[in-house]
Amino acid sequence: MKTAEFIKIRESLKKELDEKRYEHTLGVSFTAAAMAMKYGVPIKSAQLAGLLHDCAKCLTGKQKLSICKKNDIPVSEFENNNPDMLHGKVGAFIAATQYGVEDEDILNAITYHTTGRPGMSKLEKIIYIADYIEPGRKPLPDLDAIRNEAFSDLDGCLIHLLRSSLDYLHESGRPIDDMTEKTYKYYIEENI
Repeated sequence: MKTAEFIKIRESLKKELDEKRYEHTLGVSFTAAAMAMKYGVPIKSAQLAGLLHDCAKCLTGKQKLSICKKNDIPVSEFENNNPDMLHGKVGAFIAATQYGVEDEDILNAITYHTTGRPGMSKLEKIIYIADYIEPGRKPLPDLDAIRNEAFSDLDGCLIHLLRSSLDYLHESGRPIDDMTEKTYKYYIEENI
């Protein structure tokens, strides 16, 4: 993607996202680019996936469900009951149809940036992690250690964040997408 196209997408998102979400998006794009340099992933792919990862976040649940229905995007029972969780799938659809993204790896990184999935590419792992560790993120327990781990052990950091997410969801009584649990189990078994 050429720089002019990237800037055009960034300007479009500035109009479509609220200020807080837009700043978060820039932070994820920046962090993903830095991680891409470390792990040998194309920098522009990481920047673009980071920029677009939350492009559907400001849509209502009803809008997300409607887009899925109109475009035959599969919706699980969990997502139907928690339509805000569809922002990854809908975001990938918007990235492809509105912004012309054709790279399957970028689209998968957007789709799975909240739940993860078994067998993630390096780019997918980077976007998942960058979403948690970008500079503007509210401090999480052990955030400094997690940020260090992100640049020294990609899979270790991924497992750490998946475990933290599951612990938080269990403790707060929030619903948990099965995909997050499957992803955690997959990477625990992979790293034994």
